[in-house]
Amino acid sequence: MTPFVDSSKLRGDAEAIRRRADRDGYLYLRGIVDEEAVLEARRDIAGVLQEVGWIDAGTDPDEAITSHPPHVSGEPEFSPVYDRVQLLESFHTLAHDEAILEVIEHLLGDDVLLQPSNIARFIFPTNLEQTTPAHQDFVHIQGTPDVWSAWLPLGDCPHLMGGLSVLSGSHKFGVLPVSRSLGAGGLRAHFEKIGGEWVSSPFENGDILFFHSHTVHRGLPNLSGNRLRLSVDFRYQRASDPVMDKVLTPHQGRLSWEEVYRGWKSDRYQYHWKRFELTPVEKVPVEVVNETP
Repeated sequence: MTPFVDSSKLRGDAEAIRRRADRDGYLYLRGIVDEEAVLEARRDIAGVLQEVGWIDAGTDPDEAITSHPPHVSGEPEFSPVYDRVQLLESFHTLAHDEAILEVIEHLLGDDVLLQPSNIARFIFPTNLEQTTPAHQDFVHIQGTPDVWSAWLPLGDCPHLMGGLSVLSGSHKFGVLPVSRSLGAGGLRAHFEKIGGEWVSSPFENGDILFFHSHTVHRGLPNLSGNRLRLSVDFRYQRASDPVMDKVLTPHQGRLSWEEVYRGWKSDRYQYHWKRFELTPVEKVPVEVVNETP
């Protein structure tokens, strides 16, 4: 597969960043995120997963070695574990990394809103049929199309562990038809008629991928054999644009922010979105097609 275009050298040049993002619908930058902050979030998440048996007892939790049967969102066994991860301060704090915000401000301006519904993902190596299908984020998050997602693995992510792939330039074709699918989100975008090239690269700790809400992207299968792939999704928009009400709650909606913040050591990032006068909107039902157009 063709590698991502590396935009690391454009860092600090807002005009060049915007031109590249407009051309490709994504930005791939190497080594810009605080590596220790990434590893702290990884350690905390892995600690939870080892406590519940999803990472093998007696192994280094940082290695995320698993022989446990796979679990995915929507299963009764998944929800209580995921909610424990949603309580972690290090996970939410990572979304405020200065280097991430610098790039986002180049793209969106100064009134950046981090959608507080941050997402953690744990991808098992033995559940390939649940690999995230090709999709666009907009159908899930709505509000304004001008949302940029930041995807980063928590630690190194060689091709063997999968990672993410992007259909370069696909953001220029608007919202595509969708059908039901296995994998995160449960919807697959029908991109076949728009052409374009799928691109991907291995990630090292501190690397990050940004992409527009109309950019078609997909997960790649975790072929490591025995290691969980841990990653996070953070999403950013202008505070002056409409924001879907559901992304102002903890992801998956089972917890309150009071519950999330109860054990935190700092209040620096708590309720960070409340400093803005936001325009929340409800989610509009998505039309699902029954077969490939």
